[in-house]
Amino acid sequence: MSDTSFLRNTSADTGLVAADQLSHLLHITRAELAVAAGLSRDAISKTARVGSPATQTRLRDLVEILNRVRAWAGSPQQAFAWYRSQPLPSFGDQTAEALVKEGRGEAVKRYLDRIAVGGYA
Repeated sequence: MSDTSFLRNTSADTGLVAADQLSHLLHITRAELAVAAGLSRDAISKTARVGSPATQTRLRDLVEILNRVRAWAGSPQQAFAWYRSQPLPSFGDQTAEALVKEGRGEAVKRYLDRIAVGGYA
């Protein structure tokens, strides 16, 4: 699956991250997706809330992080396992999931950018 294919598979026609498509691709429930993104179940399941800027920011951060990690993790599911469990030394061994839940997804993406160009963790 190419980078654009992964992003296309998680986006609705409107350009928003589609929670249903993302949870299906990761083989998890919408409730599990909500937990992984630090959102309420309502934010994922109610149409009016899934399109909100706050919900979309968290989902977009999750998708972008998984997309960057997927290339070396091997699959979206393995990238998601990394997201949930790999301690990141630069962040006091917090996981990407914990950081996204705190609204620090941009910091994780910058960290991954540094690693991609040969920087240190």
